[in-house]
Amino acid sequence: MVGVAKGGVMTAGGLFLTPVTQDLGIGMGSLSLYFSISSIVTMIFLPIAGKMMGKFDIKVLLIGGVILQAGSFAMFGFMNSVWGWYLFSIPMAIGSIFVTQMAAPVLINNWFKKHNGLAVGITVASGGIFGAILQPMAGNLIASEGWRYTYIFLGILVMAVVIPTVILTIKMAPGQKGLQALGADEVKEENTAQTTTAKGIKAAVARKSTAFYALLLFFFFITSIGSFGQYVAPFAMGIGYDVTFAGSAMGGWSIGVMIGALAFGALTDKIGARNTAIFAMVLGLVPIILLTTIPENPVVFNIAIAIYGFVVASIGTLGPLLTTALFGNNKEYAQIYSSAVIGLAVAGIVALPAYGFIAEWTGSYSSILYAVGIMLIVNIVLLVIAFNGKKKLEKAGLWN
Repeated sequence: MVGVAKGGVMTAGGLFLTPVTQDLGIGMGSLSLYFSISSIVTMIFLPIAGKMMGKFDIKVLLIGGVILQAGSFAMFGFMNSVWGWYLFSIPMAIGSIFVTQMAAPVLINNWFKKHNGLAVGITVASGGIFGAILQPMAGNLIASEGWRYTYIFLGILVMAVVIPTVILTIKMAPGQKGLQALGADEVKEENTAQTTTAKGIKAAVARKSTAFYALLLFFFFITSIGSFGQYVAPFAMGIGYDVTFAGSAMGGWSIGVMIGALAFGALTDKIGARNTAIFAMVLGLVPIILLTTIPENPVVFNIAIAIYGFVVASIGTLGPLLTTALFGNNKEYAQIYSSAVIGLAVAGIVALPAYGFIAEWTGSYSSILYAVGIMLIVNIVLLVIAFNGKKKLEKAGLWN
């Protein structure tokens, strides 16, 4: 579900930016505003979605979600004005909250008390697996059949795969199948990233803590860093590559996401979410250096994009795991996580259209890449602040 929805819709949007702007005569900044609208809707609806996940049938929510998400994406193929993207970005955002953001961490927390990190990693890696297939395919389809056909094809494909998957497989909790969560019978606490008992901090307390605001800012910056993925294709085409090459590069990005998701999940189980996140931020500086020095070399470009994708996998993997490490996995986890990931939505509101306008006004992506490098460094500082804040909460006896 997550793999096809992310690989076929969420990360494919950037491939269409240049073809659509050229065909319809829309400015890059103006078109990219639909990302901002999606992020505003996400920010408003996330807390509501967190409550709905605990009240309504999970299958109904996910089927409705993918129809809204993928169906809206398909509708882009019929649009002739930028207002079409603005309009359909609203239901697309609402649907994607359930399908690609909320479902996986909530379900995995219910099903896995042991190897939680690996389970999250595998889920995020699925986006890379399917993205490695769907991104090059989308690039080739845009080149051969046009962007309209490709929008419609991908939207229908995602619905055709995800809806049967949800109907046949998804269960909210293991008790619905007469099972117990993996590791539920173990009482030993293995590391700070996972616990075998449902302990943690109440949502009301968490939202007032230094750790929470540091995590919120971390989510903002890591999402701003990852948001550059939507501009990899325009960046590539702006320095002389074609849409087919851009699609292949995004396939490399997806492979990086796949490997990174598995690596970060496994690393979190072994060395903890804090150390894994710091490693990801340091590694992120490598592609920034490569892309600002020798992007014209196609081999270097592909390597840099693959490493970038590897680092961006930390958004989906480390987001829920950092939340668990800082605040626990009690019954209020979904409320805490849905509040913290508002940082992701705010980043989309600010970063995505900002990147588009900066590229449109300057004709270059260099300043954006420099900003990404600074944000990677700032995130290391925020991680230190967040885990120091956790220690204060523990000393105050607020974990129970």
